Amino acid sequence: MNIFKKFLPTKAGISGLKKYSGASCLAFLHSAPDTTVEIHSQEQEVVIALGSNVGDRINNFNEALRLMSKLGIHVRKHGCLYESEPAYYTDQPRFLNSAIRAATKLGPHELLGVLKKIEREMGRTDGIRYGPRPIDLDILFYGKFKVFSDLLTVPHERISERPFVVAPLIDLLGSAIDSDIVACWHSLLSDPDGLFGVWEKLGGESLIGREGLKRVFPIGNHLWDWSEKTTVMGILNLTPDSFSDGGMFQSVDAAVSQVRLMVSEGADMIDIGAQSTRPMASRISVGEELDGLIPVLEAVVKMPEMEGKLISVDTFYSDVASEAVSKGAHLINDVSAGQLDPKMHSVVANLNVPYVAMHMRGDPCTMQSSDNLQYDDVCMQIASELASRVRDAELSGIPAWRIITDPGIGFSKNLEHNLDILMRLPAIRAEMARTSLAISHAPLLIGPSRKRFLSEICNRPTAAERDPATIASITAGILGGANIVRVHNVKDNLDAAKLCDAMLKAKGRKTQA
Repeated sequence: MNIFKKFLPTKAGISGLKKYSGASCLAFLHSAPDTTVEIHSQEQEVVIALGSNVGDRINNFNEALRLMSKLGIHVRKHGCLYESEPAYYTDQPRFLNSAIRAATKLGPHELLGVLKKIEREMGRTDGIRYGPRPIDLDILFYGKFKVFSDLLTVPHERISERPFVVAPLIDLLGSAIDSDIVACWHSLLSDPDGLFGVWEKLGGESLIGREGLKRVFPIGNHLWDWSEKTTVMGILNLTPDSFSDGGMFQSVDAAVSQVRLMVSEGADMIDIGAQSTRPMASRISVGEELDGLIPVLEAVVKMPEMEGKLISVDTFYSDVASEAVSKGAHLINDVSAGQLDPKMHSVVANLNVPYVAMHMRGDPCTMQSSDNLQYDDVCMQIASELASRVRDAELSGIPAWRIITDPGIGFSKNLEHNLDILMRLPAIRAEMARTSLAISHAPLLIGPSRKRFLSEICNRPTAAERDPATIASITAGILGGANIVRVHNVKDNLDAAKLCDAMLKAKGRKTQA
């Protein structure tokens, strides 16, 4: 016999939950799947956990997401990516874990069947319980329902004891509870503070980097833990009119020589750009950009010094992005976050490479117009506008675990705006966290190097004379939470980054003591 009852979330221990306390959650109890009327007519929002520790774990996740989309599970949000020690059965490789929010019209047992089908197609077989597997897909939440059967229990019965499940699950939520479905998920667990309470009882953010749980980012052929140290990105401009070094590196030999210098000085990655994005720069065509970029990119990829280093290509054209990745680029740096080419997000999604989404209004010709410089609160609006563009990227298939954010210092910003950004990076993260904790955790890139606002403050009209001011600005940025600094002068900025990292580690040790 089927039993239905209303479950009202009345706990007020979570910010925003009280507002949605009238939202009902259906408790859906039954003894067998074949005695239950499956839900088909209404689309349901679901949460699915992913795990893998056999084979190419990232490729396994990509394939699982592709098959879900093909089989009626439409992914809307992604958690971060975590590497974790195996639980229960410990004699096996480390796992990758994440979670996704998706919409589906499949009933709960239909959904279970589809997920099991994907697991089988990807090579999972019956074996040791909790043992190695190429893919593991578990339903954590199904709409506002509780489901009990011989085959399925929702919410998943072991959510509360598994940090590697709760961490990416929390990422899918916002710090502000802004919908009845999220309020319901919090209320479906026994903790008075909902999922956030469960997470804090497990140890919360203090677990990350400890207790066998790391937040990681797939880039190149490895998993990058961006919390370990600041990453230094050296700038290689191939344009004739760059504000700092225009025309200096247009030949292949000059470009290779500059890359060799930056790598010898300690650059972790090189950002190559053949399209000028300085204020009032005129736009060149895809063909012209490729003509300037590809010969240099091919030469840089072949450099022995680039072993273990990463190559970024700075472009807002999807065709350039596609060609660059085919020639060896590891990530795409898009100053428009997809605004200047409607195909960019879908193309990058299929390329399976990291994507830097930067905040800018308009384009390089219009970004400094009076309209584009109008802000009530620059940091809050950057966060809101950038979060919206990242949501578009996710809906196009770029997982949150492949996105880097950049507040866009110098792009549609004036002097006061740029200073505000440098001083309030934590506020930008916190505002993005309201709708997606995953995006607030994403690596944060800043690029103040030699920019005009430094000249306005220090009276240094020549770009190269602004390096001391650049060092001061990236120091402020790193201490405020920046993970990647994009600079012209690698040597001196790397020293500043090392000092900042040492201070932050010392501060962390004191906090733990």
